[in-house]
Amino acid sequence: MLTDLQLRKLKSPLARVRLHDSRGLYLECTPAGGRYWRMKYRHAGKERLLALGVYPAVSLTAARKARDKARLSLAEGIDPAAEKRARKGSARRSHAAETFGAIALEWLGRQHGRLAGSTYKKAEWLLAFAGPLDKQPIATITAPNVLAVLRKIEATGHHETAHRVKQRIGQVMRYAIATGRTDRDVTADLRGALTPVTSTPRAALIDPGAIGPLLQAIDGYNGYPATRAALKLAPLLFVRPYNLRTMEWAEVDLDAAEWRIPAAKMKMREAHVVPLPAQAIAILRDLALLTSGRRYVFPAQGNPRRCMSENTINDALQRLGYAGNVMVGHGFRAMASTRLNELGWSPDVIERQLAHAERNKVRAAYNRAQYMNERRKMMQAWADYLDGLRKSGSTPPISAEAATMKRIVARKIHPIRKVMDKSEPISHRLKV
Repeated sequence: MLTDLQLRKLKSPLARVRLHDSRGLYLECTPAGGRYWRMKYRHAGKERLLALGVYPAVSLTAARKARDKARLSLAEGIDPAAEKRARKGSARRSHAAETFGAIALEWLGRQHGRLAGSTYKKAEWLLAFAGPLDKQPIATITAPNVLAVLRKIEATGHHETAHRVKQRIGQVMRYAIATGRTDRDVTADLRGALTPVTSTPRAALIDPGAIGPLLQAIDGYNGYPATRAALKLAPLLFVRPYNLRTMEWAEVDLDAAEWRIPAAKMKMREAHVVPLPAQAIAILRDLALLTSGRRYVFPAQGNPRRCMSENTINDALQRLGYAGNVMVGHGFRAMASTRLNELGWSPDVIERQLAHAERNKVRAAYNRAQYMNERRKMMQAWADYLDGLRKSGSTPPISAEAATMKRIVARKIHPIRKVMDKSEPISHRLKV
């Protein structure tokens, strides 16, 4: 049997040699100075070898204990080499499951029913920028690691993208905290580390003198019929561009004059009803002759099974002479919001039609049950107002109906608004 003294005095041999201990254990020595513990054994009638470590990191005593443990496994009919491979594979899988990339995929998989389709794809795209972190165990990621990723994005001039990537990384980190894979969200340490973003509003025409010519230009659009219909509906309905281009015939009830957008498509994850004015119904009835047999109201020109792309409306506006810094598809929302407020419609009715989230939960619950009649009247009045701009280019006067509706809504809302302003406990305010 080997001794510690003998091992300490070993010199590199001229050729590979084996120094045997007992019960299959031996030390393999190489001319390069290697000292490898090995165990020879038989399992299922075949001779096998088990690596037990490197001397002196693994001492003689430790090697003998490892040999004895392997012998116990053999006594139970278990191949110790196969058992070791299984442990290594499990450790690798466990390590892989703890990496940022694996946890990011896990987090994304849970967002399918929570995020709108376009938002989900945007989240995927943003997390792709965090690729350098993918193979790193999330518990070992530091604020400088994340900052290095974000600095590369900033170097390209995309400062807003850097902020959004940081936000998504933070969401994955917080999910990892909740599932016990890390202790803290290191993105919180990056506050103030990134270049501030100067927000610029989306281009929109809000001057009545400019809206009329835009509507006339849209009427003269001679491209793909579905694109022309979408261009004409965009100012009438002023929904988000994603909702318009993914509009489905199953969501539209022309007889009830309603378009019901499911919650899964809405930014705030709440179903939204868009009252359809007579002008919108006429456009949709004409388009139904071409696309009603398909899923989407506005199918893509190259692939009718898909909806039109996100760039279609903006490209069409550019072909009409409206560059991206003058008017974009999302600008129809700003156009409608600005003009309807100036025309005297209640801001509460306008905000509800825009499907903006109500920050105050009590008012949100109240608003969900109100305004449908007011919104129907407003949408028809808005369509008539646009017709007036299109035909004459002049600004129609504020309608008597709009002024009346403003007074009616004000009487409904002011009592609850007064309650909201009081510094009383929420339970008291709810009773009122």
